[in-house]
Amino acid sequence: MINDLWYKNAVIYCLSVATYMDANGDGIGDFQGLMRRLDYLQGMGVTAIWLMPFQPSPGKDGGYDVANYYGVDPRYGTLGDFVEFTHGCKQRGMRVLIDLVVNHTSDEHPWFQEARRDPESRYRDWYLWSKKKPKNASSGIVFPGVQKSTWDYDEAAKAFYFHRFYEFQPDLNTSNPEVQAEILKIMGFWLQLGVSGFRMDAVPFVISQKGASIAKPKEQYDMLRVFSQFLTWREGEAIILAEANVLPGTDMKYFGTAGERLQMMFNFEVNQHLFYALASSDSRLLVKAMRATKSRPTTAQWGQFLRNHDELDLGRLEDKQREIVFAAFGPDPEMQLYQRGIRRRLAPMLQGDRRRLELAYSLMMTLPGTPVVRYGDEIGMGDNLKLPERNCARTPMQWSTEPNAGFTKSEKPVLPVISDGPYSFQHVNVADQRRDPNSLLNWMERIIRMRKEVPEIGWGDFSFVSTGTPKVLAIQYDWRNNAVLCVHNLSGEPREVRLSVDADEEKCVLANLLSNDHSEPDASGKHRMLLEPYGYRWFRVCGLDYLLKRTAV
Repeated sequence: MINDLWYKNAVIYCLSVATYMDANGDGIGDFQGLMRRLDYLQGMGVTAIWLMPFQPSPGKDGGYDVANYYGVDPRYGTLGDFVEFTHGCKQRGMRVLIDLVVNHTSDEHPWFQEARRDPESRYRDWYLWSKKKPKNASSGIVFPGVQKSTWDYDEAAKAFYFHRFYEFQPDLNTSNPEVQAEILKIMGFWLQLGVSGFRMDAVPFVISQKGASIAKPKEQYDMLRVFSQFLTWREGEAIILAEANVLPGTDMKYFGTAGERLQMMFNFEVNQHLFYALASSDSRLLVKAMRATKSRPTTAQWGQFLRNHDELDLGRLEDKQREIVFAAFGPDPEMQLYQRGIRRRLAPMLQGDRRRLELAYSLMMTLPGTPVVRYGDEIGMGDNLKLPERNCARTPMQWSTEPNAGFTKSEKPVLPVISDGPYSFQHVNVADQRRDPNSLLNWMERIIRMRKEVPEIGWGDFSFVSTGTPKVLAIQYDWRNNAVLCVHNLSGEPREVRLSVDADEEKCVLANLLSNDHSEPDASGKHRMLLEPYGYRWFRVCGLDYLLKRTAV
């Protein structure tokens, strides 16, 4: 089967089954409830749904502590329900991506339980052990302030085991060929049930050498090629979307010079500098980050996002830059997390300012790559900072003004629904916004529709157009003799700019894709435009004939 690179012009929507829609009234979301909301997602324009972990799990880390890779947690339904869900998505032209969490398992996984009980077990070498606590046990901690060590003692095994994350998540020895074969088996299982790919968790840790005797671990990049080849053999259109927060310059090692490794990666470098640009009204570092991550194979693609289910990681910013973002979006210590990030949702970070929300989403939709939207952000959901760590931004979806936001009929939802303040479900919910033509939800539907009609962003090459000020960012995309120009005013003040657009025709017209505010060049050949505070424009670069035809339709 020939891979059609469907992900190049997709719109991905991330959700958690547990907090999306409860059909049986037990307070926990399930696949039956999710199936009832597929028409909603299709209507919004979503082309791929990314599911956070739904396999059996003790649930100590939102399901990322997997106890069985080949099943569905009974709280969410059955494997039959999952197949009905993937079938329902296929009927509506939507694909399914699922989380692949193979850097570690739950300590309750049968593999680990057997490994700790029996030194001769085949599973013993599936994990990493040490008779003595390694000297570097306190280095490489992922959750500063919460996690104290990467090695903990197990009484049954009478040895220390390695865990890059929480102590209840022992790392798999992914260098072990048997473990690698099992990972392929897991992927093959879910491909057979209708998924189109995987969001692979913690990829740099998956491919890194591990063990007490390894002082300087190296990344085993060829492991990614093995994974990719397997996907191609089993299902030609399947992809891996990698969570890999890596430095520019190493990203090509993950993609592969010919695209033989990963198909997609999240662009954390651009994400962090995007928030700095929003906080400082200065696009220069964002431009630098985009240039640094520009190089990628033809088949490869970046996943562009604003917020996700984790904290907003600002670890790549310099101290002064990070403080500017903290001051703007997370000034209180309770809003910050792990000494490096912000744990809030987007709407409260931007103080509910509709202009800034539109600017942020317009900018994200027009960054080079594929947009990834977090559930609830399409209606401007808020957060509950009383909940621990990252759970504050994982509250149930707010569907209506019914009790518990229409998420469940139970009096005890899996996480508390936001019921107080300006982001409570009485004020922010799908039902009200669907009926309001000027709502954020309906704006999101329109902007998603337009994004899908502009494949130049997903497929084309980009360049920057000078605006004369770092407060206004202008990006031009070129693909198959077509060009699109996207302009964003990052500041809270009106800005007038004069643009020289690179085009084949002398009288280059900018046809506005979002309104009738088109632009023709002045006598000097430049385009002069006035952008309102936090204003944005999407233009198709064309000749005068195109504009005349468009307005005649």
